[in-house]
Amino acid sequence: KVYTRAELAQIRAAYTVERARYYIGRLIKSVTEVRTGAVNDINLNRWKEYEDIYTDSLWVVNRRDSTGAHHAGYWGNFIPQIPHQMMRRYTRPGDWVIDPFAGSGTTLIEARRLGRNCLGVELQAPVAERTRAQIAAEPNPHGIVTALANDDCLAADYRALLRAHGRESAQLVILHPPYYDIIRFSDDPRDLSNAASLDAFLAMLGTLVDRVGAVLDSGRYLALVIGDKYAKCEWIPLGFQAMNEVLGRDFSLKSIIVKNFEQTAGKRSQAELWKYRALVGGFYVFKHEYIFVFRKR
Repeated sequence: KVYTRAELAQIRAAYTVERARYYIGRLIKSVTEVRTGAVNDINLNRWKEYEDIYTDSLWVVNRRDSTGAHHAGYWGNFIPQIPHQMMRRYTRPGDWVIDPFAGSGTTLIEARRLGRNCLGVELQAPVAERTRAQIAAEPNPHGIVTALANDDCLAADYRALLRAHGRESAQLVILHPPYYDIIRFSDDPRDLSNAASLDAFLAMLGTLVDRVGAVLDSGRYLALVIGDKYAKCEWIPLGFQAMNEVLGRDFSLKSIIVKNFEQTAGKRSQAELWKYRALVGGFYVFKHEYIFVFRKR
């Protein structure tokens, strides 16, 4: 109704009969025809209604979604708005999404809400067990699959995991790896946060992209969420190095999104100290991370 009222107001405000006819034709199409793209169910004839879908490359998100089963208790998890936006833009209901760094299940919970099937992989068995219980607490009104495998994402057989649910491929991959060694998530040498060097980290990421990319349909999308790193008085452009690792495969770059990054509770309580350190050290305090969106050729 709001959309129709706005369209009628635009018709009334038209300066010429020709322009009014154009608006009338557009309104008729919006209520009689559905026109969607190849990878989502957004009705392009009613595109003005999708005010909740981001289309700009700068995301300022001041508060994470903490509704339902979502929680911020897992160190290093990303905000639910990221997988929400990626699935809205790059999948249809019933499509399959893979998250090889499932963690606390943020992507899987959003998939339940949006009616997308989701396969997650989590290396640490205790984390996987807690996350399964967390996901189960989220209603599943669409009756979709949210499967979580306790496995090494670098060695997992993604084809076999999909085949267990009668599928051969996925339509979206969301990667939120460790930002190298900024947070050590475990003592497991298979964990990317324990990579022996930056080059080793990038090689491990490349191996993962090879494996999971093999089950991603051509023309579909892979989103990589990652930030940069500061070490030994030097800014390390980890995000762009990771981007280049993906571009070395069969992917093209569609977008680079910069998302604001609110510091951890500990850093927020030491804001003045961090400002002092920045002034002394000649650097800028991290306030952003990247979402790189790739399309498989």
